[in-house]
Amino acid sequence: MTLASLTSPDGYFEDFEPGQVIRHARGKTVEALENVLITNLVMNTAQGHFNEHAMQASRFGRRITFGGVTASLVIGLAAQDTAEQALAELGLDKIRFAAPVFHGDTLYAYTEVLDKAESERIDAGIVRFRHWGVNQDDKIVFEGERATLIKRRQPWADR
Repeated sequence: MTLASLTSPDGYFEDFEPGQVIRHARGKTVEALENVLITNLVMNTAQGHFNEHAMQASRFGRRITFGGVTASLVIGLAAQDTAEQALAELGLDKIRFAAPVFHGDTLYAYTEVLDKAESERIDAGIVRFRHWGVNQDDKIVFEGERATLIKRRQPWADR
């Protein structure tokens, strides 16, 4: 068995084309545990993420999900199609949280391939993606760009 047989036959540098749009297969419902745990672990002191009583009097009327959780979930939903052959994450840019996410919302992810570039490595190239996440009402809640070093198919095929 080769290492290449353990991953998808797709998702290599050659498989991505600028302008390509991917609707990722899965959705994920945001659980209170995810939001509150991560908010507390990173010591985010914004009460909007963990103080239900205070948020009842706010314009939202309930707790909102920490943006770091929202971004992680959207990028995670996109990972099966955009990161299975990744060697390195090179950067995140132009992050925007367009609407609040609440506990119980379900997120879905989309990706557009913005461009591809050669890298210093002969076995990989750089792919730049634009990810966006929508809630169950198809309202955009997250947008961001991500650059990733992706394996080329041939040098890795026999490993």
